[in-house]
Amino acid sequence: MGTLAPPARLCCGRRKDFTLSQGKDAPAGQSEEHSERGHWSSKTDYLLSMVGYAVGLGNVWRFPYLTYQNGGGAFLIPYAAMLALAGLPLFFLECSLGQFASLGPVSVWRILPILQGVGITMVIITTLVTVYYNVIIAYALYYLFASFQSVLPWSDCFAWADENCSTTPVVSDCNTTLPNGIVIHTNYSYVTSNNLTCLNGSLTYKQVQLPSEQYWNKVALRRSSGLDETGEIVWYLALCLLLSWLIVGAALFKGIKSSGKVVYFTALFPYVVLVILLVRGATLEGARNGIEYYIGTQSNFTKLMEAEVWKDAATQIFFSLSVAWGGLVALSSYNKFHNNCYSDAIVVCLVNCLTSVFAGFAIFSVLGHMAFLADRPVSEVVDSGFDLAFVAYPSALSKLPVAPLWSFLFFFMLLLLGLDSQFASIETVTTTIQDMYPKMMKKMRVPVTLGLCMLLFFLGLICVTQAGIYWVNLVDHFCAGWGILFAAVLEIIGISWIYGGNRFIQDIEMMIGKKSWWFWLWWRACWFFVTPVLLCVILCWSLVTFSPPKYGSVEYPAWGSAVGWCMIVFCIIWIPIVAIVKIVKAQGNLWQRIVSCCRPAANWGPSLECHRGERYSHMVDPHKERDQEIPTVDGFVHKLE
Repeated sequence: MGTLAPPARLCCGRRKDFTLSQGKDAPAGQSEEHSERGHWSSKTDYLLSMVGYAVGLGNVWRFPYLTYQNGGGAFLIPYAAMLALAGLPLFFLECSLGQFASLGPVSVWRILPILQGVGITMVIITTLVTVYYNVIIAYALYYLFASFQSVLPWSDCFAWADENCSTTPVVSDCNTTLPNGIVIHTNYSYVTSNNLTCLNGSLTYKQVQLPSEQYWNKVALRRSSGLDETGEIVWYLALCLLLSWLIVGAALFKGIKSSGKVVYFTALFPYVVLVILLVRGATLEGARNGIEYYIGTQSNFTKLMEAEVWKDAATQIFFSLSVAWGGLVALSSYNKFHNNCYSDAIVVCLVNCLTSVFAGFAIFSVLGHMAFLADRPVSEVVDSGFDLAFVAYPSALSKLPVAPLWSFLFFFMLLLLGLDSQFASIETVTTTIQDMYPKMMKKMRVPVTLGLCMLLFFLGLICVTQAGIYWVNLVDHFCAGWGILFAAVLEIIGISWIYGGNRFIQDIEMMIGKKSWWFWLWWRACWFFVTPVLLCVILCWSLVTFSPPKYGSVEYPAWGSAVGWCMIVFCIIWIPIVAIVKIVKAQGNLWQRIVSCCRPAANWGPSLECHRGERYSHMVDPHKERDQEIPTVDGFVHKLE
């Protein structure tokens, strides 16, 4: 039986007759469009943007290595467990948070003003990470352009190589039997010059470097000896960096309206490349050995007894899903109010994790072929991170027929994976500005976006000097680690325990409809206890096992570590600073001030009046009180409220 529609009134920016219906789409003819912020053109735009943000370089260059290292297929057990217990609950929480209030990662903390510094920390860390992340995209662009040659420049030891470069193992010495029957240990050159033979099992191999490794260090990076030796700007990397920022700026110049269309290609085409690489790799000799090393012919379930395996699974899930960076909140804030964020969270998380597993087969099939050709165990050619993406895998591809084609496809895939994540990261920053100054952004989105990209380009120039890789590693080591974990712990504790998990569930039900008590049982258990405990354990583990940064065998100077600590302190210090400012500006005695800052702000709630219902009928409309003045430093904290 239908309900009577209330009298016509101003709703969602238009005068319409409407029926309040929790969890269902607005009635036909009623627009949920936000006049200032806008929404995604379609749900597909949003889902592809979320998949592109979550599925990044780590899915290709870190997860397969962790699986191999931690027991093969057995690693999928802790990986799935950590997805259910830590990754998905936090992912769903952030998607719901952004969608409910239609606010970015800073302004959304109207929900709990005392922790608004958490949002600032997320945005600052995201900004720092975008600086070096685009440098990695520049590396992929450089290798992409270098692939347009009939012979890949890292396929052999050319003019740039030194005496340690070799495509095959080099024997340095061995045991041999002299004509008089005496067995001696001597260098290999003596053996060959005297027509002697090495005894079986006595060979000692010289430490050599693959051509791809020397090309990476000597040609692509022109790497210096350490952080102390900055050297000059590597001009071709600087041009690639400029190009990557121009691509990002062009994709985002209209915000989600333009990036939402670009992701149809950047989010989907990497899967086409992965399928092509897997099919090609599976047909190569030795591919089976590589895949067996990946999943294990007989998975090592005894590894599950090691705490390190569970820590690796939890860490990989946490960082792979991009939770606590602010991007999930920012992207979800452009959803329509009644979008089913619950199903979206599950779909994106499953796609992300399945992509990681699938990518492992494509990577290890080719590495298995490389090991077969070199007559070496797969374990000796497997690596992760930069060494996998720019040394091991390019070396394997260089041995295939039509090598430039496979190299082009691989680096084009890396480029697209990186760009998707970068789009969302920059959108996180611009969304924060949008929330502070909506009218300014409505008029000046293009110059603000392009100006931000150019500023970050200039900040990234130090990362394309000859010491650039050391700076990339330094920022990654300090900023992309426990700082984000710290923010995540405060986020879930603040919302679940201070704002109230049950109250937050009521907010979600305003969007997706009333659910049974049993439906929320799992989420309550995770949000109130399981997920906070797991995140605290990972955070403590990260701090206890924290070690000074180093790149390969190169140690960092003391001042380098000091710079790293300054960066992370600058990121997290806003949490206590903003909390203190909020308490000082509140009224009453100290306890009353703290309590008032732990309550939602008067303007917390759904952005549009027609979605507020009785629960938020008292809400102060934020659209009537903001963006009337020119941005000033003194008004920064006020504008965030």
